[in-house]
Amino acid sequence: MTGPRQLILLTALSVCLAWPAARAAPVTARDVVAAARERLNHVVRYDGSYRRLDYPMGDVPEHVGVCSDLVVRAYRGVGIDLQQLMHEDMQRRFSAYPTRWGLKRPDRNIDHRRVLNIARYLALQGAALPLSRDPASYRPGDLVTWMLPGDLPHIGVVSDRYVPGTRRPLIVHNIGAGPV
Repeated sequence: MTGPRQLILLTALSVCLAWPAARAAPVTARDVVAAARERLNHVVRYDGSYRRLDYPMGDVPEHVGVCSDLVVRAYRGVGIDLQQLMHEDMQRRFSAYPTRWGLKRPDRNIDHRRVLNIARYLALQGAALPLSRDPASYRPGDLVTWMLPGDLPHIGVVSDRYVPGTRRPLIVHNIGAGPV
């Protein structure tokens, strides 16, 4: 199906991502949505500047971030560290990832904060879904990426809430004025 340039990525975490063995139950889409919605309670200044981060579980300061930081923090809210998962995967198969930044090796400080890398990581995990214009194709907890004007990639979490009067789901994301 043709449609806007977007990619929906399934967050069926029990299938595509590993979580700590000590976790009692698999992570559900409802967990991811709740963690993303919790991010709405934070004041975040839009700032995508490069910073040195701890590893694993490194993060930029709580009061700054971009769209991908909202996703990374939502996943951390359910016990999944995309920084570590992606870094380890990129160490194994760096050439499978986008080359837009001209890097010669993985960088654990920034790779997980790049939308195109997140999309590629999840696709490599078998979590990509077909493109669709049908709102019913978007399930709570899915990740969706799209291109903003100027060819700027953007990402958000499909919510369990809908645009009033429709069945079109809202997306939890940070497009510049903090989490919305």
